[in-house]
Amino acid sequence: MEIRGLSAGKEAVRGTQPDEMKETEDKKMVQEIFDYVKTRYNTVPDYPWHDANAVLRHADNRKWYGLVMEVGRDKIGLSGDGTVDVINVKCDPEWRDFWRETYPSVVAAYHMNKETWITAVLDGSVPAEKLKALLELSYELTRPKPRKKSSKTP
Repeated sequence: MEIRGLSAGKEAVRGTQPDEMKETEDKKMVQEIFDYVKTRYNTVPDYPWHDANAVLRHADNRKWYGLVMEVGRDKIGLSGDGTVDVINVKCDPEWRDFWRETYPSVVAAYHMNKETWITAVLDGSVPAEKLKALLELSYELTRPKPRKKSSKTP
């Protein structure tokens, strides 16, 4: 599976990588995440906005458990110019502060509910194993809830 995005005003075809995309550390991490969710959950990234931003969804209920985006550094409180790749994941509010205090590159969710979602910069500062743990947690928090059987009798 390869990363998809826009380049020079042309839409890339789903599953292909633009020629101009640099093979940087964050792009490698994005690819590692895509490979992981494909293997673990059979998830193929969805591109609802026809750009490089990818949604990771449950197949059965279509709920998001991850959002991979390229955002301006200033949008998430980082110094410097340019953009960074990030992932938004749902997080138990009891663990949210732990992740944000442990990893400075984990911040309040960009463009999501800041109580239940966090954003992690995909620059290698959060180890891949920890990102996978965050994806596991997000997947579990967004999975379909079992339906309760009705206690009514005919």
